[in-house]
Amino acid sequence: MRHVARDLEPLVRQAAKAFPAVVLTGPRRSGKTHLLRRLLPGASYELFEDPDTIARFQADPRGFLDGLRLPAVLDEVQNIPELFNYVRSRIDAQRSKKPAQWFLTGSQEPSLMEHVTESMAGRAAILELLPFSARETPRGSLLHGGYPEVVADPKHAPLWFRSYVKTYIERDVRSILAVKDLARFQRFLALLATRHGQVLNKSELAAPLGMSIPGIGDWLDVLESTRVVLRVPPYFTNLGKRLIKSPKIYFADPGLACHLLGLEDEGALARSPFRGALFEGLIASEIAKSQVHAGKELALYFFRDHQGLEVDFLVPLPNGGLRMIEAKAAATVFPDDARSMRRLAEARSKSAEACGPMEMFLVHEESKSAPKTRALAPGVEAWPWREFVADQLPQSS
Repeated sequence: MRHVARDLEPLVRQAAKAFPAVVLTGPRRSGKTHLLRRLLPGASYELFEDPDTIARFQADPRGFLDGLRLPAVLDEVQNIPELFNYVRSRIDAQRSKKPAQWFLTGSQEPSLMEHVTESMAGRAAILELLPFSARETPRGSLLHGGYPEVVADPKHAPLWFRSYVKTYIERDVRSILAVKDLARFQRFLALLATRHGQVLNKSELAAPLGMSIPGIGDWLDVLESTRVVLRVPPYFTNLGKRLIKSPKIYFADPGLACHLLGLEDEGALARSPFRGALFEGLIASEIAKSQVHAGKELALYFFRDHQGLEVDFLVPLPNGGLRMIEAKAAATVFPDDARSMRRLAEARSKSAEACGPMEMFLVHEESKSAPKTRALAPGVEAWPWREFVADQLPQSS
């Protein structure tokens, strides 16, 4: 597979000019190491998953760092938390040295972020890299998702995802929560996949597994912090309505969701009763990637009230504006598909919060015969999903 430019690259370069260090986080196998080693071909490199590397550092931390040729890429640093204090000391002693000399990568888990916050505050730019977006490569798909190794070799996707789940359980969840019953955790993942795109109900997850609700909450927290799942909260407005207060839950990579649901080919996906939820999750994933790779905070919501009015996604815009997005797993769309957005827009226009522009998009599956974009209803545009991702979602510059 040829080189794929990442949307995050401009931000990495900008950060390296402004900070002594850059910390690049994100889920395992999202391409963090490849990105830094390509941008820094002359940098020295150390992997802190290698037991020998860890032993050399722990035996003589100062000597280890003295032996590095700067700039240096230090990979998977969550495995050696004491490293941060030594790097901080060197940064403070040589504060004037820029661009950045220290590039650290790690899975975005609570322990890593805690050490970054405590030791590297003001000294490091913290960026996050997620798997490929549709803007970065046309080879990603709903069935296979965006992990680089799956995109490069989709025929081996089932084996890759099986190995990824096993590795994730053993390395991350087990180390963070000391999970002992791995079979139960695997059942939890499979059960959670059947709730993909639904409003989160922890009781429905806990009962079949014989677990407590707090235990389910702990597992969900780890999955969210490591970007395996996205928790999309409800959008609270002052519309005088009784609103759903629980978040929706999605797997962050649609290919992983398909794997956990046992969908291994396009035919099975087309026939699946989960197809609509999976397509909705694909759009959620692309919105999240665009925001994170542009260096923005994740700001993605949904709307649902107790009278049945529901809009898939809401994204705040500058100056109090709001973007509404409906995802439809079909190539053919009709004006009535925009009814919920138009109803919510009408209610919002009458409320005190109507203080900014409003945008409405219906995002649908691709079709060779349909136009790329068209007016669907007053104020509503219909876009095939890849064109929507390429033209309408933010990116760094």
